[in-house]
Amino acid sequence: MLRGIDVSAYQSSSYDTKGLSFVFVKATEGRSYVSPKLAAQTDRARDAGLVVGFYHFLWPGNLTAQAEYFLSKAPERKGDILAVDWETTGEGTHASNSEKDWFIRKLKELRPDNRVILYTNRNYWLTVDTTSYAGDGLWIADYVTAGKPRIKAKWRFHQYTDDPVDTNVADFASKATLQQWARSA
Repeated sequence: MLRGIDVSAYQSSSYDTKGLSFVFVKATEGRSYVSPKLAAQTDRARDAGLVVGFYHFLWPGNLTAQAEYFLSKAPERKGDILAVDWETTGEGTHASNSEKDWFIRKLKELRPDNRVILYTNRNYWLTVDTTSYAGDGLWIADYVTAGKPRIKAKWRFHQYTDDPVDTNVADFASKATLQQWARSA
């Protein structure tokens, strides 16, 4: 299993990259938020030679505007991964299954050279999701033993703890295999 983390404005831009193969960086949320640390956190990952992913926290409604906003902020580079973060918003709402599916498909249409995956937690996957559509792969959050999420679905990334930072593993044999997968969108 490969090791990686995901970072947002809550984490430092000088995070430790030792032993990591990939980093997901929060880019945007809704139609107006962009992480103030997006550029610095991206540079840190690229300088360390890591596979880089960007994620967008999806809100219900205004999907085209959200997709365009996300893609206007997330760097466009072949081999980068795009992720849709689907969970409960600060207002207690969430995008519907059809909105989540449409958003993933829209990103794939607008950025055909990038892999697009779904990030969600185990509860959402088991009790909210009704379509099992995750684009090019599922990134599941379940805080148990690394690489052993309690789901039956095939997953690509597993977030297994948030202490001291959101820590993940990827189900790829090597960093080269992950890079090849990411580039072959």
